[in-house]
Amino acid sequence: MGYKSLAECVADLEKHGHLIRIKEEVDPYLEMAAIHLRVYEQQGPALLFEKVKGSPFPAVSNLFGTLERAKFMFRDSLDKVEQLVGLRNDPMKVLKNPLKLPGIGFTALTALPLKQTFKSTFSKTTISALPQIVNWPMDGGPFITMPQVYTEDIDKPGIMNANLGMYRIQLAGNDYIKDKEIGLHYQIHRGIGVHQSKANAKGQPLKVSIFVGGPPSHPLAAVMPLPEGLSEMTFAGALGNRRFRYFYDEEGFCISADADFVITGTVYPQENKPEGPFGDHLGYYSLTHPFPLMKVHNVYHRKDAIWSFTVVGRPPQEDTSFGALIHEIAGSALPKEIHGLKELNAVDAAGVHPLLFAIGSERYTPFLKERRPQEILTIANHILGKNQLSLAKYLFIAAREDDETLDTHDISAFMQHVLSRIDFRTDLHFHTNTTIDTLDYSGDGLNSGSKVVFAAAGDQRRTLSAQLPSGFSLPESFKDAQVAIPGVLTIQGLPYGSQDQANGEVASLNQHLKGQNLEGIALIVLCDDSIFAAETINNLVWITFTRSNPASDIHGIGAFTEHKHWGCTGPVIIDARKKPHHAPELIKDPEVEKKLERFAGLFK
Repeated sequence: MGYKSLAECVADLEKHGHLIRIKEEVDPYLEMAAIHLRVYEQQGPALLFEKVKGSPFPAVSNLFGTLERAKFMFRDSLDKVEQLVGLRNDPMKVLKNPLKLPGIGFTALTALPLKQTFKSTFSKTTISALPQIVNWPMDGGPFITMPQVYTEDIDKPGIMNANLGMYRIQLAGNDYIKDKEIGLHYQIHRGIGVHQSKANAKGQPLKVSIFVGGPPSHPLAAVMPLPEGLSEMTFAGALGNRRFRYFYDEEGFCISADADFVITGTVYPQENKPEGPFGDHLGYYSLTHPFPLMKVHNVYHRKDAIWSFTVVGRPPQEDTSFGALIHEIAGSALPKEIHGLKELNAVDAAGVHPLLFAIGSERYTPFLKERRPQEILTIANHILGKNQLSLAKYLFIAAREDDETLDTHDISAFMQHVLSRIDFRTDLHFHTNTTIDTLDYSGDGLNSGSKVVFAAAGDQRRTLSAQLPSGFSLPESFKDAQVAIPGVLTIQGLPYGSQDQANGEVASLNQHLKGQNLEGIALIVLCDDSIFAAETINNLVWITFTRSNPASDIHGIGAFTEHKHWGCTGPVIIDARKKPHHAPELIKDPEVEKKLERFAGLFK
């Protein structure tokens, strides 16, 4: 029937061998995160930390650590919810008339939010009494990493027009006044931004409720890309087989009756404070920037409350399983929204937003023997104009007609398919001076950078080589050429100095390689450690696409610009070296790692 609380979920997971308890006191400063990371790497169970140093509350993590466990938690509702999300046109109409689609009739009964006439019993506590979990050594303080941030539209108040999103919350550190102020970090293309903009325009504070814990359908709803008109609270009810229960406190803040914790507060127009740094899901720190300041009103908790958290870092991590489950539920829905799109994958190993793989139809000129990118360019533009997909930097798109078996989740095979067919003279398409992910520091400013589309359609143009070309050599400032995958070389260069210096280095490489046989090479990745970059496909895409900005870091052998279109006659070169403006990568604390020996029994 669905979980009534996080505690019920924890008990169910433990009963079925999906969760273990850690009874020894654990330090929330780095140690809890280190244990979580080690267990996640081994695809281990969820973890219940019974004694968190400095807090009276236990904490749970790794609930969604494997796709198997995530699907187990929603075993009674997943199929019906997939049908519901698949009805992209008007899922709410079906919920209001369930007899028209009997297969999800019961889903309709459990979906719509339920306002309670009585108020659940919550006790009050303080921000500093909550588990002060710090995940990475350079983090600016403790953060809430599994929050459900609730706001309402000031023009259309009420839960049916509300937004529930997962935006990290900084609990302490920096300039925040202890127990009175916290930091609210959200990125562009988030629903809360619309609500804050409307409140700002009227000069009014935005009321914010932050829920932590509750049934597992609630945090998943907060990250789910939903059809227009289907609210996160409705989706949470459908997925959890239990209506989202809520009420309003004396100050008019919405309270999730099933949450373990609720923090209420207000965000005033143009009131910001420095937030961060924070070790983020690209595998680097997001740095300190001004973000909205939330003035705390109350901190509620239920009896026997359990704090829920996760750890993000270089993929794969627990949020990878979130993504896999989202794909299970909604993966077939997006192609229905974009005409001609057959498949899309935001590549997790590259940090999700930096790299998209897509397959589309190429049917514009079926009467011509030679196929070239036409319709797939229209599809590419649609993808890059779609919600959070618009934050992508690199989009590789291929034509389904060229290979019916092509799979966007086979990273190596898909890259080889595109690179063996693309015409670098005509089929690289740049978008410059535009927006990219807030967490991506490869561009020229916060949220600022460029994009490029690699479009391939038609017959194979080159046979990709799995070996270095015969007689291949490099100029003095480059070394250790490696074949990462057929057609892709990694080359180690000097540490990056400046854009002018890089242009000069690439020019010398270009000049040196011009006379060599590069027929089987399509892409050369210039990096700081070519052996590491070539070691695995995950290393290759992480280094290449998180450490480069297309407009400034893509070069090519025989490069030219014609009618404002950039192209090249030989292989493309991507400069994926670390740049001075890049954020530092996440590195575990060696002393904390040593302390984990006392938990050796947890690890295989």
